[in-house]
Amino acid sequence: MWVEFISSLSGEVDLADPVDESELASAELALGLELPAELKSFLREANGVSDEFGCEFVWPAAGIVSRNREMRDTAGFGNLYMPFNPLLFLGDNGGGDLFAFIVEPPRHDIFVWQHETDSRRWVARDLRDYVHRYLAAGGEDWYES
Repeated sequence: MWVEFISSLSGEVDLADPVDESELASAELALGLELPAELKSFLREANGVSDEFGCEFVWPAAGIVSRNREMRDTAGFGNLYMPFNPLLFLGDNGGGDLFAFIVEPPRHDIFVWQHETDSRRWVARDLRDYVHRYLAAGGEDWYES
């Protein structure tokens, strides 16, 4: 479903091989939460996807773990930014802004965290809508309009 959907939108993407179930379980354990069903479904078909410029707009499972741990555990971020615990980052724009699910309380929507302002703004109603909007726009600042 995901591979066909993405391929129908763009031939200019690099889809990774599916995630191993044990890696998926390890990711959830490392993050201390169950990944959203839609994201797990995606990773089971493609463990990450990059656009034509190499930007990972959906990270592989290991990248989801490492980036979320980095955002939550970096000393000093607590003084600079609102808490990141309610967010589950899943990809980026290549310029510092990150895309995330809201996990506290759980939502299907995707938000962008803008690193320069610490704003968190709605950009898509779910992962499918996010992928569609990202690929349809063809640019790193598609969510600005």
